[in-house]
This record gives sequence, C-alpha cells and structure tokens, in this order.
Amino acid sequence: MIHQKYVDEYISAYKAGKIKLNHERVMLLNYLEKFVLSNDQLFFNEEKIDDYIKFTEKWFFPTVMYQRFLAAFVFLYDSTTNDVYYDEHFWVVGRGAGKNGTISSLAAYLVSPLNNINGYNGSIVANSEDQAKTSITEIYNVVQANSLLSGAFKANKSQIESKGTHSVVTYQTSNGKTKDGLRDGFDVFDEIHMYPDDSGVAVYESGLGKVPESRQFEIGSDGYVRDGYLDQKKEIALQTMRGELPPDTMFPFWCKLDDESEVDNEAMWEKANPMLSKPLSGYGKTLFRKIRKQYLKMQSQPSMREEFLTKRMDLPLKDPEKSVAPYEQVKATNRPLPYDKLAGREAIGSLDFASMRDFAACGLTFKIDGQVYFISHQFARKQFVDKYYGYSANPADRPHNVPPISDWEDQGLLTIVNSATIDPRVVVNWFTDMRVKYLIEKVVLDNFRADLLRKFFEDADFEVDVIKNPTAIDGLLAPRIEDGFAAKKFVWGNNPLLRWNTQNVLVTVDARGNKKYGKKEERRRKTDGFKAFEYGQFRVSEIEDVDPDESLDLLNGLNF
Repeated sequence: MIHQKYVDEYISAYKAGKIKLNHERVMLLNYLEKFVLSNDQLFFNEEKIDDYIKFTEKWFFPTVMYQRFLAAFVFLYDSTTNDVYYDEHFWVVGRGAGKNGTISSLAAYLVSPLNNINGYNGSIVANSEDQAKTSITEIYNVVQANSLLSGAFKANKSQIESKGTHSVVTYQTSNGKTKDGLRDGFDVFDEIHMYPDDSGVAVYESGLGKVPESRQFEIGSDGYVRDGYLDQKKEIALQTMRGELPPDTMFPFWCKLDDESEVDNEAMWEKANPMLSKPLSGYGKTLFRKIRKQYLKMQSQPSMREEFLTKRMDLPLKDPEKSVAPYEQVKATNRPLPYDKLAGREAIGSLDFASMRDFAACGLTFKIDGQVYFISHQFARKQFVDKYYGYSANPADRPHNVPPISDWEDQGLLTIVNSATIDPRVVVNWFTDMRVKYLIEKVVLDNFRADLLRKFFEDADFEVDVIKNPTAIDGLLAPRIEDGFAAKKFVWGNNPLLRWNTQNVLVTVDARGNKKYGKKEERRRKTDGFKAFEYGQFRVSEIEDVDPDESLDLLNGLNF
C-alpha cells in the first residue's frame, strides 16, 4: 500500500465517523483502496503537494481537509511512465464549496516555477466570459496585492504569465472556435452542468498531451441539463469506481445528498458540500449560515426547492408540479421499438402543428399488452433552426448550449424543410407513408390548425379528430401520463429529441388542482413532440389490442 498524509487523514476521518460522505464518495474510497493505493508502482510527489498547500495558504486561503485530499491526487505519479497517474479530474461539489478558489490557487501554482515545467499553459473554460474570468480575476487581485508575487507573475485581467516558466493561464469560453493548435498543459472546464454535450470541450481536449503532465479538470455543481456532458461524466465516474474501466480513467470526486429526505437534516448537508465538514473553517461557518437561511426561506417559498436541491445539494429534483415526470422516468422510455410486432397494428395518429413557421410533430400511438409505443417524427423550417440553433453554421461556431439539430436529423428523427412555411401536405404525406405499414384511420389534432389541415387529411381518407379545448385535456390526461411514466409503460425508442421536448414542458397547477402543460421557455425550448404524444393519449383507449396475425388465423379456422 502507498500512503500520503492528507489521503490517510481523509480516509481515517470517514472511518472514525468524523465526516459524512455520500454513497459516491464511499465508492471512491473503496475504489482507491482496491485499485490505486494498492499499486506500489504509483507514488505521491510529496514535495509538490506540500509546495502547493503552502503556496495556497500563504497567498490565497487556508485549506480544508477535502482540498488537501484532492491536491494529493493531482500530484500522484506512475513510476513506470514518470507521468501523472490521473490526467482527468472530475469534481462535483455543492455551490459555495470553494471550487473556483481551489482552481485559482492551483492554476497559479501549476504555471509557477514551483511546478517547474516551462510552457505549461492553462485554459479556464466556462459557459460565459464572466464565469471564465472568475479565477483569472482572483489571481490578478492576489498578485496585485503582493509585491513578491508581482515580481514573479505578469498579470492582467485576461491572462496570468509566470515570468520564471513563461507559462500562461488564460480564460476561454466553451465555444471552441479558432482554438485549434492549443498546446495546453492543463484545462479547467467550469460550469460543466451547462454543457449539452462535449462539443464545447473537444477542441481543448485535443490540445492536451503535447506537453508533460497534461491534466484536465471538470468542475461544477449539478444543474438542469440532462443527457448532457455532466451526466455522461457521471456515468464514466461510476464505471471507473465499479472497476469497469481502467483505474486511471478519471479521479471522480462527486458530492451530493443520497436522498431528498436528507435535505431536512442539516447534519447531512456536508454530503453535498465538503466545506461543511467538521471542523468548520471561518469560511465554512459563514457558508453554513447562508445555506441555513436559504433553507428556512424555502419553507415559505416552495419555488426555491428545486434550485436549492439542484445547486446546493447536487440532487436535481424534477418537481412534479413543474415537469411532466422525473428525468429517470423520461429516460426509461429509451427502449427499442418492436417494429416487426407493430407492423399491421392499429395506431392512433396525432399531430401538433401550432406554428407553420417553426416545428410540426407527428406521431403514432400503439397499445400492446399494457405497453404504449409511440413512433415520432418532426419537421422544422430551416430558417427557424438557423436563427435559434445555428443549424447551418460550422459546428465550432454554434452556441454550445443549443440542441443538436443536425445530430437528430442524421438519426432520422427530424426533417428540415427549406420553405417559407411547413407545407401541410408534407405532414399528411408522412402519415400516408406510415399507412403502408400500420393501420391508421384517425388523426388527432387540436383546433388551432384544424380548419387548414382538415381538408388535406380528409382528401387522403383520414378521419380527423379535433380537440376543441386542448388546455382542458391536459388536466384530464395528466394522471394517465404520470402513471404511465411511473409504471414505465411508454416506449419511444432512442429518441433524444422527444425526451428534450418532454423536459421542456412546464406543468402548472390551477386553484382546483388541474394541471396544464405549457413551455419552460416560449421560443427555443420546443414541446411539439410531447404535445403530439399527449394527443395520442387522448384516444389511446380506442385502440384494440389485437394481433392482426392472430385474428387472421382465427378467421381461417372458422367454418362458414
């Protein structure tokens, strides 16, 4: 076994019951003891660890136990390669845990002569320029306040340069355009909860590995983007700690409450925010008082609960009064559609065509053995997706926080039409094509476009079922939809577009307890696919759960 005083301190504190850890950090300690600390080919660079801690405490802030624990693994090396063991560090901590301060002191140290690597440049990358500048500004202020540091660093508000190593740390935004050719020694990706995918970090990652001891740090609290970069990293973290991936895949430090009920026990808050572990520092005491005030305020303002649980406690909560269903239930729709089994079956067609100038969503609803299957396809105007999502732009030039329209188009989930409006005949033709495979007699749509669309559908021999009061059916169908999600009755195949639509739905409740499906954001966060799904549920009870092959066999067996 290999040992390091700050690592031993942290593990001993947990085993002695002095600190509380969430399930994922208990997994971390078990994984470290089994796969990492048991590897005698690894070693901690004690000199660099101590230098970093002393540097931080002299110029930046007093460290606490968890920060010293993290620092030790930044400077863990493999004797067979003489390189860092972990080139990827994943830190998720509750808001206020000091992640940006830690990054500020670490970035300043890494470019300094104490780290002793010439040209060891670093980028601090965030969703917004203001957030990316946080650590640069903090280092700048520290340097400006101390004449000794002013002699060692050339600092301004856009970059910090070490005069001794000619290493520079700069801030960047996660829009990685024009960043090809980077030769960074380390990159820090802040606000990772904001990234819908890895497109904002890929160009920076490609610049690593060109200088010794390359590292990347992914930091943040949790957030509201699901199926995005953060969730992908969470899964990698779990696979690493379970031993399903090589032990050096990443160093995962993931703090959160284990259960929503723990939010009401302030002694459990340190599971999400290690700055609250005993003994509390001066900063920790101030932070605890602030969090406690927010918690007490939340009791009379329930609207704060989701934000408090998501950002302070790293436990994203999809309040049933705000979202259609918890994210895990929506994700459970990702099961294969049995196309062979659906062939020839009766289906209810449904359509949401609220605007001819942005999106239209078509769907087919099937019912077999208690399961409800939904085949979906959408159409979007090129001009709309260009304007709001950068569809036609070079991928590197697109805003990082837009939905991946091109990917969904490539997956066959979406058709982009280049016309002034979406022609109703395009939509009708989709249902006509589907009628070759499935038995479709009725198409359900709301009354907003009924006068325009009715003739096209009737000319194609479809029965049109118009919902005269779409708002009223929300309250009628909400229990059916909620129960269906909870019971995992809905099967959509792998349809991230439809899952995105569903997560964009805002559920409001009126004074009588009736629910309404609206939008969390009016223009960009489209809900058309979910509305088409809902309209299919309006008539799902009319579908006869009959296998056409069995019916044919039965008829053939009758004697007339």
